[in-house]
Amino acid sequence: MKIQQQIAATGRLIAIGGAEDKTSEAEILGRVLSFAPSDNRVVGVVTTASGVPEEVFDAYRQVFERLGAERVEHIDIRDRDGANDPARVADIRACGVIFMSGGDQMRLTNTLGASDVLDAIRTRRGEGAVVAGTSAGAACMSSTMIYGGGDRNDSLRKGAVRMSAGLAFVHDMIIDSHFLERGRFTRLMEVGATNPEMLGVGIGEDAGVILDGGEILEAIGPGHVVIVDSSALSISNVADVEEGEAISVANVVMHALTNGYGYDVRRRVVLRPEDMETLKSGGPVGDSRTEGAAGA
Repeated sequence: MKIQQQIAATGRLIAIGGAEDKTSEAEILGRVLSFAPSDNRVVGVVTTASGVPEEVFDAYRQVFERLGAERVEHIDIRDRDGANDPARVADIRACGVIFMSGGDQMRLTNTLGASDVLDAIRTRRGEGAVVAGTSAGAACMSSTMIYGGGDRNDSLRKGAVRMSAGLAFVHDMIIDSHFLERGRFTRLMEVGATNPEMLGVGIGEDAGVILDGGEILEAIGPGHVVIVDSSALSISNVADVEEGEAISVANVVMHALTNGYGYDVRRRVVLRPEDMETLKSGGPVGDSRTEGAAGA
């Protein structure tokens, strides 16, 4: 089937909500490394988004080495010249896992956008390398990204959420990190009010989502992945109110997914763990797949 062919043809794309465990089980980072090509367990940590790159790299170096990485390389790119440096491109080409740290996603997109390093990351994923990111490194993965606004406040107001272009590893969805911990539900509701076709993917801390092909999502880790689906939106006054005014919306659907649950983006339905196992083995999943699903 199409989804299985896409997964086989490209490396995994994994978005993490931030604050993932690095000291005990390190479940999510272990999953990231487990998807590395069998002949290449070299991890490249891209710390461009961080203001303290050496400190951030050292933390990931320790955990990936403990998990069994062959080698952990620091890919510290601070400016546009670095993003087009042939030596940094060669570093990316040598990696089986490319991991983008947290920090400021605008710094990440401004530095890496339209660069040789970004082209190399996309090429390596097409060749089977894993591309993963946490916090800012996750938020930047979609073609449109949130870069600010609305934390713990009433952001269901016109213009409260600030958005810009992302790195476009996936399309037709927006990824938000630290989702439950920072009270960001209304951020994705505003996104849906302005464009109901855009699927909201809110990732809690110590949680992640595998985004293979952008058609089937899979939740991983101890935390939650929240899906905000505005495709059946029946009421929205966003076009009629002024900047800063409250927005009315109706018929927004949310699902809370835990480890092993999935989501069919095209059909907009939750997949149970047994359904995900059937899909991975190449089998069909019928219309009963949403019965008993973890919905909210």
